[in-house]
Amino acid sequence: MHLKPALSLPSLSARGSLSASLLLIAPFFFWGTAMVAMKGVIPNTTPLFMAGVRLLPAGLLVLLAGMVMGRPQPKGWVAWLWIILFGLVDGALFQGFLAEGLSRTGAGLGSVMIDSQPLAVALMALWLFGERIGLWGWLGLLLGVLGISLLGLPDEWVLSLLHTRSLPNGSQLGVELVHDLFQNGQWLMLLAALSMALGTVLMRYVSRHADPVTATGWHMILGGVPLFGLSARVEADQWVHLDWSNWVAMGYATVFGSAIAYGLFFYFASSGSLTSLSSLTFLTPIFALLFGNLFLSEMLSPIQWVGVCLTLASIYLINQRDVLAATFKRQPSDRDTLPPSEAIPATSLTNAVVSVVEQE
Repeated sequence: MHLKPALSLPSLSARGSLSASLLLIAPFFFWGTAMVAMKGVIPNTTPLFMAGVRLLPAGLLVLLAGMVMGRPQPKGWVAWLWIILFGLVDGALFQGFLAEGLSRTGAGLGSVMIDSQPLAVALMALWLFGERIGLWGWLGLLLGVLGISLLGLPDEWVLSLLHTRSLPNGSQLGVELVHDLFQNGQWLMLLAALSMALGTVLMRYVSRHADPVTATGWHMILGGVPLFGLSARVEADQWVHLDWSNWVAMGYATVFGSAIAYGLFFYFASSGSLTSLSSLTFLTPIFALLFGNLFLSEMLSPIQWVGVCLTLASIYLINQRDVLAATFKRQPSDRDTLPPSEAIPATSLTNAVVSVVEQE
């Protein structure tokens, strides 16, 4: 059964209500600015501890909201096994890689890399479920690979490859090269995006055995526990240097960047067009780039700006490929594209929305 939007997003804007428009873009604003808040705290704390602080309390808030909504708790060992796997991949791995990557790269650049995950989701759906991508989807994937390469590779490598078709002197393929790449925060962000993409696919199975809202809350809690455990073992002085402004920033990332952002997204997704809503996802890295520059003085090189533009274009093409196919008189088909629930790149938590609406 496909989602039948009761209210399209354009009708929201047609009301001429400023408050409605602000609420509509609020989730993407919160997600983008949460990256900036986390980046500002990194110098005074440790990555894994910060990841756990953002994840576990937000999970408790989601569970509380689920109880108020009357959502059922998971039942049976099969449901719990899927939730545990979902929590390890989309919770612990995603937030762990994100926090570690954020300590090595900027908030804006990291947000662009994170939001590139629809590329991986599209390929996984092709391999696992035989879902075709279509012309516009393949074009988006091509632009995405080019954009991510420009963002993830050092500028001197890109220039050397363009001019001499070889790596700079001293750079050789092998274990040391891979080690050097993953000291680069962009590649850790790419691992976070891949974890999120795998979580997106896993959510399809999780929603078959458990209520997606309560499963979302439990997966955040179960993903946060190993982050705290690993932090206690390998990190030190996690909160010694934190002042009140740092705690406020982490609280903002937890409450606004997780719980409230997803709550607003749930509301609009259940009463509007998910395809139209997903087209606003590109606002997340734009907000992160803007506020990263404003508050953290983050600057990108010209090559990185080209990569940002290509990656944002690829995100748009992947999310809107069915709309573009219809516009250009192509044959749009649900079997040729990912469901809107699995094309939303903000995080795999958003896929819970679709399961809720389809079950109702």
